[in-house]
Amino acid sequence: MQPNMADKQLSKEALGPSEEKAATRYSGPQMAYITAGATLPGHLSLHHGAAVLVRRAITKDDVGHALTPTQDQKYILIAICAYALGILVLWHIPYVNIILLPFKLVTVALHEFCHAAAGLCSGARIKSITIDPDEGGQTLMSGGKWCCVMPAGYLGSSLLGALMVFAGFNVLASKIVSVIIGVCLLATLFWAKNWLTRGITVLFVGLIVGLWFTPHGIGLRYVVLFMGVMSSLYCLWDIVDDTVRRKVNESDATKFAEKTHCSSRLCGLSWLFLSLVFLVGAILLGLAFLKGDPSLPSNN
Repeated sequence: MQPNMADKQLSKEALGPSEEKAATRYSGPQMAYITAGATLPGHLSLHHGAAVLVRRAITKDDVGHALTPTQDQKYILIAICAYALGILVLWHIPYVNIILLPFKLVTVALHEFCHAAAGLCSGARIKSITIDPDEGGQTLMSGGKWCCVMPAGYLGSSLLGALMVFAGFNVLASKIVSVIIGVCLLATLFWAKNWLTRGITVLFVGLIVGLWFTPHGIGLRYVVLFMGVMSSLYCLWDIVDDTVRRKVNESDATKFAEKTHCSSRLCGLSWLFLSLVFLVGAILLGLAFLKGDPSLPSNN
């Protein structure tokens, strides 16, 4: 394709004064190659030895428009805030907090599944997964790489929580993610070695299947969203509680710190930061890419 002569310009903002004269911009219908010291479109060379492929400039107005919530997305944001507030309040009320117990236990199950999945991917043989009534869990395996397995519990379950929050902005996305969560729980059931683990996984797999048949999938959407908020907050609180506020000798971060010879609090803070990035990123991506849900009657 021959370059458009009218488009062979590059602003001073893109390159410094010394590179401005040597720069050429070759535009296609969707993308633009910006090179310094370029010779031919078919053989792009940079002054520093690399070609840079970038999209056409995105203005602040474009970003603002993408992140401006629609009316339906405003309801989702309100639901996220209401879920978070409700969870934080119920968490600290004796006896009433039993309402959250099943969701806490399924979050622990996903945490342990992430350990097992990381172990399996790094060559381990998974022996068992167990969950106890005190909201603890254990995954036994032989082999595998500790650098993959140890951080996978917190970071993996945080990522799954963020994925559920992202999917909560759209019914179809919620259905797709519910299948992923269902597969994770079925894998946990396969490795389960006690009845509590088996019971909680069967309960939530059954809940997911049943909610598929709610009108327009709305029930599934809001339960997936709640599970996402719950999983994200549980991971954040667990990381803070185990590593930042007090040192727990048996926490994943402590074991990881022993292997890497660094502070367990530093590990915890790093994982906390990544978990927050996952959650905030999920909300922003949901706002930007999941607008106008066609599954809802109001949008048809």
